[in-house]
Formats: sequence, structure tokens, C-alpha cells
Amino acid sequence: MKKGVIVAIGILLMAIFAFSAPKIVLNMVQVFTSPSRTEILQNIIDQFEALHPDVQINLISPPYSTAYQKIYLMLSTNQPLDIVEVGDWSLEGVVELGKLINLQPYIATWDASKDIVPGLMQAVSVTGGIPYIIPNGVYAKALFYRPDILAKYGITTPPKTMDELYADSLKITDSKKNQYGFDFRGTGLPTNFIDIITTSYINDIDPNNMYKLTNGQIWFKDPRALEGLKKYVDFYKYTAPKDSINWGFDEQINAFVAGTTPFLFQDPDTTGLLSTMLKADQWMTAPLPIGPSGKVYPSYGFGGWGITTYSKNKDMAWEFIKFFTTPKISAYFCKDYGALPVLKSVYDSDPYFSQGVFKAWQYMFEHPETYVFTSYPLNNKKWTEWNEYQQDTMQQVLLGNMTPQEALNKWYDFWKDAFSM
Repeated sequence: MKKGVIVAIGILLMAIFAFSAPKIVLNMVQVFTSPSRTEILQNIIDQFEALHPDVQINLISPPYSTAYQKIYLMLSTNQPLDIVEVGDWSLEGVVELGKLINLQPYIATWDASKDIVPGLMQAVSVTGGIPYIIPNGVYAKALFYRPDILAKYGITTPPKTMDELYADSLKITDSKKNQYGFDFRGTGLPTNFIDIITTSYINDIDPNNMYKLTNGQIWFKDPRALEGLKKYVDFYKYTAPKDSINWGFDEQINAFVAGTTPFLFQDPDTTGLLSTMLKADQWMTAPLPIGPSGKVYPSYGFGGWGITTYSKNKDMAWEFIKFFTTPKISAYFCKDYGALPVLKSVYDSDPYFSQGVFKAWQYMFEHPETYVFTSYPLNNKKWTEWNEYQQDTMQQVLLGNMTPQEALNKWYDFWKDAFSM
């Protein structure tokens, strides 16, 4: 009898101890915040917590426009933070704070690392070849268009070239009706938008460096660059609303949804947003229009999860990142949010990512001779200055305070110094 009582008391004490044991708390911050994305991430967190009852993950969701200021502040002051989301263009700057760990020791024993899309881990290892993040989604520009709006102007197929895009945009544009063609991006770091049109006039861009030719020379003083940049300015002058000089992502999406500007260059994460704002037959995607060069130069973008150097629960943070990077969770995140999956197996097992609105990206991936995916010099020390510098000088061109050639000269000098040439 006494033995049974002792056993019962022991079980009771163990239950009480388990119930009262403090939970492992992970603080996690996202950077590409939106209401729908936050809901998706919270759902994934809930699933992880259900598998790990001793873990609690607090998701921090600052507004996208101020997310990096928040992250820089939290990291530089060692505020409680375990898992950090970082995007490609800010990775170098965040790594320079010295607050993200090298994930290679974890990756070395992670079998699923072999499933990551070829070349992607090399792309995210921009600082000294060290992987500070595990990618959670891949991004690349495609052409979004409104077939319902285009049909009113007799346009039944999306443009295949930059010249066709410009001609269609001109055909649609009528400022008196508040109808325009091209969904222009004036602010919010419009580097991709400027470069996609400008470089499409050049047939020998170095795939390893967006700002060099295959002969190693910087291309900003090439006559083809001037022709391409003039076309970019023409898109603004003649096919876009004048106030689009101040448009960022939100304004672009609002204008596209309203039908004011039915041609838009954007990333796949836009698909998740548009699916909640438009009917399925009101929007579609197509490969980027190619330029007079016969080519166009999109770039891989990515975001990913890193772990802070001062986290007290690094191993559990890694467990969450591994969970996030399983085929089931990766497919769910990308399907509902709209990013392209980082795992090869997701493309193989889920036809969703090769059909419908995602077919445009599949087509571009399958034709590398035309859609030349090209890397930005993200590891260059001057990169953190470049995006804002290019935006500011481009604004002066659009306002008529600077010629396209003067802007190109300034950009040439910037990169000549940055590349120590």
C-alpha cells in the first residue's frame, strides 16, 4: 500500500514539475510584414508549438517600411531576439553588426540541406561565403497584367517585348480618364525596376555581376545603357501617372487592383495579396518582356531566417528553422504567401508551382538563354549606399533636373570607386 502511495505521489510531483517548468521562449521578428503573412506565420508557429509544448514563440511584426530600423535597433542593443528574418539586399548590413551566427555547423548535420534549390545557399552566403540565414522564399520579377482591362483596348495577349509593353501602355494611357498603362515605381528602392528595363538593351551583362559586362567593364557609359534608361524615363513620362514618382509597393498594388495601371513588374509574393483583392480571372502573370538585346536580366531575391549570437536557445531556434524548411511547411508558406519554394522536392511534388500564375516563372527558369538570372554585388561594401543613391539621382532625372546621361555618369563613378577600378 505504501509503495503504491509513493508511486502515485511521485507521478503527481512529476506532473506538477512538468506543468510548472518554465517554457523556452523564442522571440522571432519578420521583415516583410503584411496582415496575411503574419497570419500565415502565426499558423506555422502554432503547429510548431503543438509539437513542442515546452516552447513559446513570440512573433514580432513591425511595419515593413520601418522593419529594418526595428531590427537594427534590437540587434545593436541586444534586445531579446532569437530568430531574425533578413532580406537579400540588407543581409550584408545586418551581418556587419556581428549579431548573427554562422549556421554552417547546423547545416553540416542537416540532411534536408541537399533539397535546397541549387545555387541558392551560395547566393545567400554573400559575406565571406558564410551562410548566416536559411532562405524561406525565392523572389524574382515577372509581368503582372489585368486581362479584363486590356480587353477593353483590344489587347488579348500580354506583351512579349519591351517595345510591345511600351506600345500597349501608350495605347491604354488617357490621363483624362485616369487610365494609364505602366505601374511605375518611383520610391521604395526601385533598383530592380530601373535595371530590368535599362539592361534589356544590353546583350552581354555578366550574370555574376549586374553592373558589369562579360568583359569586366562597367556598362553605365555604354551607349546601349543610355538608350535603355531613356526608355525607362519614357515609361514614366508617357505611360504612368505623374504622382507615381512617389509610389512604392503599396501604391503600385492599389493602382493595379483599381485597374488604373494594368501592367506591373512584381515578385511572386504579390500573388498571395492579389488573390485576396481580385477575382481569379481579373489578373494573370507572364514572363518579363525581353529587350532589344533579345534578353532580359531578372535577379534572384530571397529572404531567410538567422539566429542571434546572444540567443540563449540557439538549438531550439534551429529546430524551428528546420521545421519551417520542411516540404509541407515550405509549400504552405509559399502557396499562401506567394513566394517561390526553396526546396526542389516541393516543385516535384506540388504541380501548383508550375501552373496558373506561377507558370510565368517556370517558363523563365526553363529559358536561361533569354531570361538571364543575374546577381547583384550584394557583398560590396558600397551596396548599402547604392539603392538610395540610385533612387535619389533617378528622381532628379524624372523631375527634369538631371539628364539620363548625367545620371549614368554618376552611377559609373559610384561603381568605379566601389569596384576599385
